[in-house]
Parts: sequence; C-alpha cells; structure tokens
Amino acid sequence: METLIPTINRLQEVFLTVGAEIIQLPQIVVVGSQSSGKSSVLESLVGRDFLPRGSGIVTRRPLVLQLVNVAPLQERLRNENGNGVKQNAQNSYPGVKAEEWGTFLHCKNQIFTDFQEIRREIEAETERSSGDNKGISPEPMYLKIFSPKVLNLTLVDLPGITKVPVGDQPEDIEDQVQEMILSFISNPNSLILAVSPANSDLATSDALKLAREVDPDGRRTLLVVSKLDLMDAGTDALEVLLGRVIPVRLGIIGVVNRSQHDINTQKSLEDSMKDEQAFLQRHYPSLASRAGSHYLAKTLSRLLMHHIRDCLPDLKTRVTVLSAQYQARLNSYGQPVEDHSATLLQIVTKFASDYCNTIEGTAGHIQTSELCGGARICYIFHETFGRTLQSIDPLGGLTELDILTAIRNATGPRPALFVPEVSFELLVKRQIKRLEEPSLRCVELVHEELQRIIQHCSSFSTQELLRFPKLHDSIVEVVTGLLRKRLPITNEMVHSLIAIELAYVNTKHPDFTDAAQVSASVNSQQAEALDGGKRWKNEKVAEEKAPPAGFGSPSKGQAINLLDTAVPGSRKLSAREQRDCEVIQRLIKCYFLIVRKSIQDSVPKTVMHFLVNFVKEHLQSELVGQLYKQRLLQELLIESQDTAQQRTEVAQMLEALKKASNIISEIRETHLW
Repeated sequence: METLIPTINRLQEVFLTVGAEIIQLPQIVVVGSQSSGKSSVLESLVGRDFLPRGSGIVTRRPLVLQLVNVAPLQERLRNENGNGVKQNAQNSYPGVKAEEWGTFLHCKNQIFTDFQEIRREIEAETERSSGDNKGISPEPMYLKIFSPKVLNLTLVDLPGITKVPVGDQPEDIEDQVQEMILSFISNPNSLILAVSPANSDLATSDALKLAREVDPDGRRTLLVVSKLDLMDAGTDALEVLLGRVIPVRLGIIGVVNRSQHDINTQKSLEDSMKDEQAFLQRHYPSLASRAGSHYLAKTLSRLLMHHIRDCLPDLKTRVTVLSAQYQARLNSYGQPVEDHSATLLQIVTKFASDYCNTIEGTAGHIQTSELCGGARICYIFHETFGRTLQSIDPLGGLTELDILTAIRNATGPRPALFVPEVSFELLVKRQIKRLEEPSLRCVELVHEELQRIIQHCSSFSTQELLRFPKLHDSIVEVVTGLLRKRLPITNEMVHSLIAIELAYVNTKHPDFTDAAQVSASVNSQQAEALDGGKRWKNEKVAEEKAPPAGFGSPSKGQAINLLDTAVPGSRKLSAREQRDCEVIQRLIKCYFLIVRKSIQDSVPKTVMHFLVNFVKEHLQSELVGQLYKQRLLQELLIESQDTAQQRTEVAQMLEALKKASNIISEIRETHLW
C-alpha cells in the first residue's frame, strides 16, 4: 500500500515529460477562499515554511506538491557506503547530502536545500507566467519535496476564491478562479480538501459550495476547519467537527494555524504543532486524537492510498486503451522514408487501386452520407441524364405554322399533292439536335465526379499521401491532366453520335411507323360526310376566286412588293392542312423517340469507353511515367512538417504510456489489499 502514492507520482512525472495529462490521476486538491489558511495547512503537512505569504491573493497559479518520504541522511549515507540494510535505489538518492530538499520540474537537475530559496523560486516562477501585479495563471507549477518527516502525498494548491479584482486582475477574476478550481476538482479521481475557517459560517463556505457542485454526495470531500483558536469567546466548533451542522462523508478535521505573530517571530513548526495539541486538549479533549495537523497528514495519506487502490484498475484499463489508440495513430503516420523508389511505387499503386475501387464500388472507405464514385456515375447515367432526355418534348418548339412553312418550302413553286419527305427530315433533324446539349452535360457531370474521386482517395483511402504534400499535389495534377485530355475526345465522340443520327434519317427502321399508315390513320380519323367534302370544295373555289389576304387593288402608278406582305400570325387551318400537320407531327414524334432511345443508350457507353474505362486502365501507367523519375524522388517524398512533428509527439506519448503500463504492472495485486 505504501508504494501506491510514489507510483502515482512517477506516473505524473512520466506524462509531464510529454507535456500532456491525458490520464486523470488520483490527487488531493486543496480548495478554499482567500486567506482561509490553505497555505498554513500545507506547510504543517510539510513541516517547513516554503510558501509565499502576504496580503491579498498569494497563490496565483496551481502548485502541484509531491511529498516523498525518504530515509534520514545518516541512514542514506550508510546505504551508499554499503553498510546497514540495503535499501531500494529509489529511496537512496545518491549525491544528495541534505536531510530535506526540493526540486522543481522547470529547474532541471537543480536541488534546493534551502526552503527560503524554494519560496523565492515559487514567487519568481509565478511572476514569469502571471505577472507581478496579482494576475493569475492556469499553468501548474510542479514541486517535489523529499523529507523523512513527511508522508507520501500528492496535493494541488489552488488560488484562493476571491470576489473583488485587485491590481491587474481582470473584472471576471472570480469566474476565472472558480473555473480553474472546477477544472481540477471535476476530475473524478481527485479528492477534495475543502478548507474553511472556523470563525465563519460554514453555510456560506465557498469551498464547500464548489465541492458540492462536482461531488454532491460528498464521497470525495474532506473538510478542514482551520483557525480554531480564532473563534469568538464563548463559542466553539464542536458541533461542526462532529458533523452535526454539515455532514461530510470523508470526515471533518479541525486544525490550529500559525498566527502572523508566530510567523514574524519565526516560531518553528514543531513548536506550533505542540501548541496546537495543547490547545486541542484544553478545548476539544474528546476530539484531540482526531484533530490537528499530524492527524490530518495521516488521514490524507490513508485516504489517498485507498483512493488510488480503487482507481488503479480503471487506470490500468485506460492506459491499455490509450496505448492501442496511439499505436494505431503512429502506424497511420508510417515510418520515415528509407527506400524512395519503393515508397513512391507503393503510394502510386495504392492510389491507383483505390481510385479504381472507388469507381467499382469496392473501396474500403464507403461513404454513407452521399453517393460517390461509380454509384454517382450510375446515378448520372440513369437518373439525371435519363430524366433529362425523357423531359424533352418531341414536338417542343414546333408550331403548326412552322410545320406548314416547312411543307411549303419543300414543295417549291408547285402545289403539293402529298406531304413532302424533305419537310419531315428537316423538322426531325431540328428536334434531334436538341439531344446534343444534355448529352454533353452528361459527359461534364461524369468528368466532375472523376475529379471528386481524386479528393476522396486523397482524404480517406490513401492516408500516406498526407505525409507528402508535393507528391499529393503531383498525383492530383497528373490525374487531372489525364482527365482533361480525355474530356475533348469524349465530347467529340458524343458530337459524332448526334451527327450520325443527323446524317441519315432511316425511315425504314423497324420501329418507325410507315408514312402511308400514318396518313391513312389520319384520314380515317378526319373523314367527313359528303356534304362536308362539298363544303370543303366550295371553300376551295371561294379561296381561288377571292383575292389573297392582305392584298387590295393597287392604285394606279403604285408599285407592289409582294415580299413586304405580312404573313398572318394565326389563322384557322383547313382540313387538309390539319391533316398534313398531324401526319408530320406523328412521324416526327415516332422517329424522335427512336433516336432518343438510341442516344440514351449510346452516350453512357461512349462515356464509359472513352473516359471512365480509359482512365482506369491507364491511370497507374500515367502516374508512374510522369512521377517515377530519379530527379523527382527526393523532392516528392519530403514529409510535411506537421506530419513529422505529429509522429514525434505520438511516439513520445506512446513511450510514456508504455512506461506508465510498466509502472502500474510493478504493483502486485497482493499489495492492493
């Protein structure tokens, strides 16, 4: 059991060497309001004056105090000379010729045997980080004191809770101090030593209030009632010490602090502790054996050892889990490059494989938030492109007047007896041309997705690329260049598909309805009665006799320009004109649907062959050809500074975790009980 506290101290030192506290270690946190006697309580535990004193806020940054019990100087000297019982090398401390001494983490290899120097160093280090005018800092200071008079303990002295800012303290000094205190006592592995003076009402104790916020059941809280000798005459703290006012689970211990007069007259702590015991015997005889600084030190040591024993299994599990996590992180950063050629080929091959796998849908990193790779290309082909083609109206943009005009233009100066085929070809080609724009847009969308796959592979699949920024940029540039070269070729092939359809209108296509059948169908639907036919003939005769619309009798001597005559915007079509229009419309719609179906099938095939599959087949060879050059190897495989730094930090942390695991493993299970 006695080895538990030194074990925690060693763990604390191990993690401090890497500048991080990733594990919440068991420790005792001292909390109290300003001038509540915290410093006096700590000094009584050490048995020496070493903390700064003065008016106002004195402790202005956390002080992590490790107390280490060592053998007396004479015994250590005998052990060094080989006489007496051989002790653990950890307790021998060779080369230190002092009974008591201290060391600071920020003062490497410097030993302080004068405790006044320790006080001055605390003041100087505090001023370096917090300023010299009452400012505070959350950065901890680490002090280790070795003495045969102390018990093994780890304590954290925090700034006192203050209300009013002084000096260069900010207006929210109270909130800052409370936030700092809460950051320490929120650690579930910490014990809270709440210090409250006896001459103030416990119901208003700031220390107990903060302790209750994080430890409402009081399972981690020990209350120290200080300044028992300063209570008003005729009053005592017996009810408080017995826990009848405010119960505290770990107990309540009363102590007598040294007065300012004792400090000024340099009264020794030994004499002060004797006077403390005498005071307790006189005023609290029933509690004298369970009060005072000596009893407080033994109680804290016992509580901390038992608390460490309870926390140790979870601590061991936490170290094991973190070791596995940091090992995985270290593996992800890879090893420093030794063989540049092999490393480059490995990364290029891995990237090309991941790129192709993303298209095929067999990549190791599959996104669940959105479609990517081959799935998005499939969506573009069958959803985006397909729906766009389906939304195109076969007769969109064609009016009946356009159709009649095309028919008349196709007949020349002669009246047409039948619907001319040339007008049908002219109009259907115009409609087929409308399929070109969505087809080219389909190529563009697939090209954009192939570009996105580059970033997808860089971010998720090939983590090694993050180590080499120049290689990453070069790979992106090569793949982008390959896609850029294939894009105009693919566009040209899609242009050709449309041009092929425009080059020859195959009216003998198996799915195309014969014009005669269409004409017969229209005639049957528009058949009129005989009198209706005569009426049509009479109208025709009337039309031939009547002057053309818009033409009047010319005045004498006035020239007539027929080309200036306005064409009527809309008029009622004759039955024959309606029949001719409907025939052309049906033929256009029928043939357009045939071509649209063909384009909807051939464009995705063209894109896959000339763009997607070509890139898949030639990607690796293109990357190797462009990048695998001796003059580029050194330049491309330069690691980023962030990666090298992160690998070093993770390696150091992993080493610290391994040391921590070894330290914990040294504790035998039999020592815990």
